[in-house]
Amino acid sequence: MILFPAIDLKDGKCVRLKLGDMDTATVYNEDPADQARAFEHQGFEWLHVVDLNGAFKGQSVNSAAVGAILKATKNPVQLGGGIRTLPQIEDWLDRGLARVILGTVAVRDPELVKEACRAFPGKVAVGIDARGGKVAVEGWAEASSLGVVELAKKFEGAGVAAIIYTDIDRDGVLTGINWGSTIDLAEAVSIPVIASGGLASIADIVRMTMPDASKLEGAISGRALYDGRIDPAEALAILKGKTREANW
Repeated sequence: MILFPAIDLKDGKCVRLKLGDMDTATVYNEDPADQARAFEHQGFEWLHVVDLNGAFKGQSVNSAAVGAILKATKNPVQLGGGIRTLPQIEDWLDRGLARVILGTVAVRDPELVKEACRAFPGKVAVGIDARGGKVAVEGWAEASSLGVVELAKKFEGAGVAAIIYTDIDRDGVLTGINWGSTIDLAEAVSIPVIASGGLASIADIVRMTMPDASKLEGAISGRALYDGRIDPAEALAILKGKTREANW
């Protein structure tokens, strides 16, 4: 079970949004590479990065910041936001990304996702962001008519490395992960699922260790780490089975 610390990039800075609204950005670190180093030093073994500007514009915008992050950490990095073509995917993987995350293009052109999975085995994840149970695209600015499980099932057997499932209604507001919908998705498909959106406290970390969550690959944490609501050492120890508090 992996806890993925998140670096969301807006205008070259490390920020967090509330409910996917770009106007609510709080800057937590003006140096994303420094933040990447800090997460590695704290013991995290992966890094989740989103180019927020890129998600809205449909092309990479914060590439310089991502490049600096890749140079700053030895941890594998997965990146989403504005990656919409095979040449873009290849370019990012050549630059050292462990995984690219395809979101909008997964809705608009599922065949491209499947082609990318064939070309780059194990390197392509799908981001499914949902509001009210329906998939959102274009940096969450647009709703589609697709249901979450309906979209996920399109990629069964295609070689997708993981599905990152974000409940937009919980993202950045520390109300707890939507465990019901996330686990339902994990049970509906064979693709590993990563929970995202709303992780709030150590209680969510403990929830990750419950038997019904065992199908998940892990969860992403942003604001709770930055605000100090989750102690990295305690969280990682719980996930490694080295401690289990009885009071949560």
